[in-house]
Amino acid sequence: MLERIEHRACFGGWQDVYRHRSRAVDGQMRFAIYLPPQAEGQSVPVLYWLSGLTCTEQNFITKAGAQHYAAEHGIALVVCDTSPRGEQVADDAAYDLGQGAGFYLNATVAPWSQHYRMYDYVAHELPALIEQHFPVTNKRSISGHSMGGHGALTIALKNPGRYCSVSAFSPIVAPSRVPWGEKAFSTYLGSDRETWRAYDATELVKTANEKIPLLIEQGDADEFLQTQLKLELLKEVADAAGHPLELRMRAGYDHSYYFVASFIGEHVGYHAKALHT
Repeated sequence: MLERIEHRACFGGWQDVYRHRSRAVDGQMRFAIYLPPQAEGQSVPVLYWLSGLTCTEQNFITKAGAQHYAAEHGIALVVCDTSPRGEQVADDAAYDLGQGAGFYLNATVAPWSQHYRMYDYVAHELPALIEQHFPVTNKRSISGHSMGGHGALTIALKNPGRYCSVSAFSPIVAPSRVPWGEKAFSTYLGSDRETWRAYDATELVKTANEKIPLLIEQGDADEFLQTQLKLELLKEVADAAGHPLELRMRAGYDHSYYFVASFIGEHVGYHAKALHT
């Protein structure tokens, strides 16, 4: 059952937030949905957005300014939380593990495996819920920032034919080889690095059946570029596999939502073109 907890007029449409019980994570989840004015008279396609470490569904809808572009192009925006939440959900004091840091995977190690199944939630449960209850089509695209960029790339690569397009801002493209990912994967998935490959974009590109184009936006002043993001590792494997990749390096931009807000209009337009084709 869906419970609407926010309802705000926005650029001729509605920015809502809902709470519901999720089977995938075995607990309560929240998501935001922006329905553009076109949804009053017809079903519209959907762009799913995945946020980064420490975020909730609120960061993107309050900071990115994407609703204006979604209204212009006639697409819905769906933004979920970044992990399960609640007193019964395993957590960690660190900002990059536990609640707010689900990494869009299905955990296999206790106690995380009981609730941390964000891959199933994003790839399967949430779209089914959205398509059942809202005036949307089954045409989907996906994007995200940082940890959410990792999620968008891996979910699109693991589900050929399910998404019309994919893009990412400042994504963690090689989580198996950077501190954020190594910490999360060893905790959620265990010490067998072979199991990590299923959630690593640099590994998935090597064997992708569908060569969905990858659009990546990256600031060259990003404080995490050299230590946590390592975009050159994805470029190497994409070039070797003949996988289409457009990597846009933006001078002077950092890892923040100021960066996302600066170029989100271009990304919404990119996805809208694919969704309306």
